Amino acid sequence: MRTAISTKSRLCGAMLATALLAVPAWAQEPESVADAQEAAERWLAQVDAGNYAASWRDGAAPFRAAVPQQQWESAMRQSRAALGSVGDRALKSATFTRTLTGQPDGHYVVIQYTTQFANKQQAVETVTPMREADGSWRVSGYYIQ
Repeated sequence: MRTAISTKSRLCGAMLATALLAVPAWAQEPESVADAQEAAERWLAQVDAGNYAASWRDGAAPFRAAVPQQQWESAMRQSRAALGSVGDRALKSATFTRTLTGQPDGHYVVIQYTTQFANKQQAVETVTPMREADGSWRVSGYYIQ
């Protein structure tokens, strides 16, 4: 009886190990968070530099479909002019999720930064990269509070 249980336990352990090895690297949360954060920071660098057209082009497909490029550029010029230049930005949180309200299921990372702007002492920027079909991470949402 004891042998049957240990054999069964070993078999379950082997199946679990095999299942874990079969999970693609991009589906594992730590790598996803790191990759998404890197994409978000590259994208934010474009926004910080005032290159709003490039930030729109480099956004995720749903982002580009939801906001016309001219509208995006106009809104960013207006909001960033009011805030002034970025003084300091610190990571507050980065959370992997497969679901977001109002969005199709997928792979998302909700990243929040505590940011100081020249004309606003402290704000919270929320940047949400998503993993697109080609495997790349692209920003699908951006909010400043």
